Amino acid sequence: MRVIGIDPGLAIVGYSIIDKINGENILFSSGSIQTDKSKTDASRLYEIESDMQTIIDKYKPNAASIEKLFYFKNQKTVIPVAEARGVILSVLEKNKIPIYEYTPIEVKQMITGYGRASKDEVAQIVKMSVKYKTMPKLDDTIDSIAIALCFSRNEINLEKLNV
Repeated sequence: MRVIGIDPGLAIVGYSIIDKINGENILFSSGSIQTDKSKTDASRLYEIESDMQTIIDKYKPNAASIEKLFYFKNQKTVIPVAEARGVILSVLEKNKIPIYEYTPIEVKQMITGYGRASKDEVAQIVKMSVKYKTMPKLDDTIDSIAIALCFSRNEINLEKLNV
């Protein structure tokens, strides 16, 4: 079973590819799509769409786990993030990849057992939960691993896909 975890954003989209093999979560790959702030929003969204398609073609995930917009402190970023998320959802749907969505609180709850956990607490559990030589440094990428783990740890999702 291969799942792509996605932390959407207009400036940075974090992604990770996790393989679940014999009950173990193995981080196969991770990275980010980083768009140029000097370009138009339309150009940046197109870049996200194009890069996401390339990632899907390369890694061929069986399922996608993506952060769901739930609450935003910064009202200036909620619309661009929603637009980027929409582009990503469209690429996933076009490729017929089942989509599973988790709010930030659900991610924290599933990863740490506490829905108000700090980013550092989530990162520490993520590091212990996947096998990989070196963990990424970018928060968005670490968040994408946590989001992928939410799918991987949810037995109901695995049953739906006959895994």
